[in-house]
Amino acid sequence: MTTVADQLVAQLQEAGVRRIYGIVGDSLNPVVDAVRRTGGSAKGGIDWIHVRHEEAAAFAAGADAQITGELVACAGSCGPGNLHLINGLYDANRSGAPVIAIASHIPSAQIGQSYFQETHPDRLFTECSVYSELISTPTQSPRVVNAAIRHAVSAPGVAVITLPGDIADEDAAGEAPKYVPVVRGSLVPQEQDVRRLADAINSVERVALFVGAGIAGEHDAVVELAELIGAPIGHSLRGKEHIQFDNPFDVGMTGLLGYGAAAEGMDDAQLLIMLGTDFPYDQFLPDVTTAQVDRNAEVIGRRTSVDLPIHGDVGATVRALLPLVERKKSRKFLDKTLKRHDNLMNKAVGAYTRKVEKIKPIHPEYAASVLDQVAASDAIFTADTGMCNVWSARYINPLGTRRLIGSFLHGSMANALPQAIGAQLAARNRQVISMSGDGGLGMLLGEMLTAAACDLPINVVVFNNSTLGMVKLEMLVDKLPDFGVDVTEVNYAAIAAAMGWKAIRVEDPKDLEKAYREALAHDGPALVDVVTDPNALSIPPKITTGQVFGFATAMSKIVFNGGAGEAVSMARSNLRNLPR
Repeated sequence: MTTVADQLVAQLQEAGVRRIYGIVGDSLNPVVDAVRRTGGSAKGGIDWIHVRHEEAAAFAAGADAQITGELVACAGSCGPGNLHLINGLYDANRSGAPVIAIASHIPSAQIGQSYFQETHPDRLFTECSVYSELISTPTQSPRVVNAAIRHAVSAPGVAVITLPGDIADEDAAGEAPKYVPVVRGSLVPQEQDVRRLADAINSVERVALFVGAGIAGEHDAVVELAELIGAPIGHSLRGKEHIQFDNPFDVGMTGLLGYGAAAEGMDDAQLLIMLGTDFPYDQFLPDVTTAQVDRNAEVIGRRTSVDLPIHGDVGATVRALLPLVERKKSRKFLDKTLKRHDNLMNKAVGAYTRKVEKIKPIHPEYAASVLDQVAASDAIFTADTGMCNVWSARYINPLGTRRLIGSFLHGSMANALPQAIGAQLAARNRQVISMSGDGGLGMLLGEMLTAAACDLPINVVVFNNSTLGMVKLEMLVDKLPDFGVDVTEVNYAAIAAAMGWKAIRVEDPKDLEKAYREALAHDGPALVDVVTDPNALSIPPKITTGQVFGFATAMSKIVFNGGAGEAVSMARSNLRNLPR
């Protein structure tokens, strides 16, 4: 007889799910057993990927879904088990990853009685999902599962199914709706809106483009528009992989993690056009006439005042716009911004990567730059939140063939390693590199056992500075001396070796390239533990008077409290990196 769990797993299979990440346990056992009976991927079924922490399961599922574009699942047992999923599910949902989360529940008769391990998943996961529902009867189950699949794929985002263990083990009662994928259509903007934007472009001399992940697949159209109207192109962190390559109009990224002339270019423009971006940091958006194009109407105008709102896909909008705009005769604004960008990239961003082959501790920028040079042209990078985000944003070139995944919207620590696991399982023949901070790696260190158990050839590069660098910078900008951010030095190479990884520790910059190449060539999990300068901080491309004052005040406090040596070391480490 077919059980509710069997039916659920069959529906997931029909929708294309090939992997479920999670940890087995009590109320989840009927579902896990149904997965077992599919025979795994070797027999056309579903693979159960055993992780060490459910948070990692959700992160891995989210990365897997972002790489494949397919529906991926994760699962947790009742109470604490599924509760651990929540952080990774927040990240997956905010990233628009199509993920199904199965949250098993206590026996249905005990719900609401403060039973052992009782939580209420159908309530808890509401905020981090596009759909969350409790299955109360076998008859209800197939329709809830179908609705969850549809929501996850169409939004896209996270859909949560809460399933009591006793219900999962009952005989199936309802018939499952047939699953036929819906092909996502193009959203064409209103003609009069496009005409108004064209008129605005034609009426001014200085136009700047600021793009985000919403331009995915429309690189050429956006570059064509920029060439026609003489517009520099700045981008958000999520937009980097979609626009930075093969782009003669690129002027970098704005925001606290940014680099180049993007901030200046937007400030000097008469018209700013935001394409497919919901960039959250309004302090970096200029007070100029602004147009915003997005298929999600609800995000238009919520970050900055928008004079020309356009509801539509970026590609459809740009293609409708191109015949209506006039070629800009003057290229002064574009040329000035590109020259400024080149100057900043060579003097500021490039400062740490030249003539540093003999400097110890290793400059993290140099470590990232060398990694970019030796990595495969189609490598998948995952980056931990914090300084690793900065180094990946500034030094990893997307090439149009690489992928860069991180917790860019949720901003969680410890995302890079589990995301690398999901990415490697999704793309077994591609090189996957986790750019991990020592803080992030330490938080979900147990997932190194997952990679070893699955014999995944992922590569972890640890930027090991024994400090929480981004938090240190935040403290200094807020006029506070850094405190509680430094940790005891850890030899992650030794830990990795004990877990069955190939492990190399690098303390001399001249050994970096050899270590990288050796790790990348290894057929199995490999870790390179790079001991980097703890005083190297991310200096944003646009520095306010308040930030400078805050930094100076904090440095004064450090000196007055007997930390003169630390203040001098910090100054030496960051002087060359100040924007000029």
